[in-house]
Amino acid sequence: MRSETDDQDRDTGTSRRSLLRTAALAVITAAPTAGCDLSDGGPTPTPGPDPLAPLIPEALDLAARHESAAAAFPALAERLKPMIEAHRAHAAELSRATGATLPSSTSASASTAPTAGESGDPKDVLAQLRAAEQQAGESAAEACLKAADGQAALVGSIAAARATHVEALR
Repeated sequence: MRSETDDQDRDTGTSRRSLLRTAALAVITAAPTAGCDLSDGGPTPTPGPDPLAPLIPEALDLAARHESAAAAFPALAERLKPMIEAHRAHAAELSRATGATLPSSTSASASTAPTAGESGDPKDVLAQLRAAEQQAGESAAEACLKAADGQAALVGSIAAARATHVEALR
């Protein structure tokens, strides 16, 4: 059986129980002040555009890029299928979260679809997809910082998925 003295840090003399009590008190004390508006009660600023809105067409564009690559290189289709599904799911969830309507046509324009390059090498297409995923991941991370508290988890998971896709495309 352990005693409180057994749980004490030998250098500081602080017990784990005391440390946990202090941490819990700090959380409880800080919670009521989180989100307090310290303004003078003046007019509420009009909300700007939803920071999640640009992520919807971006997710659809990524899905279309992956679909184009899968069509051009059938050997990549199974590898890209989960990413295509993830981007479509992200677009749907972002649409739900923002109240935006998904476009009826979800295919990307020809200018955004990856090209096989002159060599027709799938490695070139994978490099283009990695670059697109990297850029999209950065924009999702930026949107996460601007998102409302309830939306930050969604955008954070999208940013994490895009980072995972970058690695999966190596």
